[in-house]
Amino acid sequence: QVQLVESGGGLVQAGDSLRLSCVASGRTFMRYAVGWFRQAPGKEREFVGAIKWNGGLTYYVDSVKGRFTISRENAKNAVYLQMDSLKPEDTAVYYCAASGSYTQLVAGSSRTVEVWGQGTLVTVSP
Repeated sequence: QVQLVESGGGLVQAGDSLRLSCVASGRTFMRYAVGWFRQAPGKEREFVGAIKWNGGLTYYVDSVKGRFTISRENAKNAVYLQMDSLKPEDTAVYYCAASGSYTQLVAGSSRTVEVWGQGTLVTVSP
């Protein structure tokens, strides 16, 4: 069973950058597409972006496109979310999720997510 642990969250100012890491245990991690989701206080969880199992494809929602970059190093069982030009509206708990379907993630669906990380808080001050 794959387990995911996120790290890298923190308090930053608008315009700053952060890199979140999602490290997995388990040898089958490289078979999964990985999505990043976030949940702001008082709001529903929303999909942010995803990366295919081999890193060959990535997808981002419009609100983060051009500012966020997802990458992965399967040899290290790790996926990263590089966040640049952060805005206060990016404040949320960020979760990584391992899914059997990149296509479903891109559709914004968590239906095929098999494993969630515990989340890491990102706070962006004005």
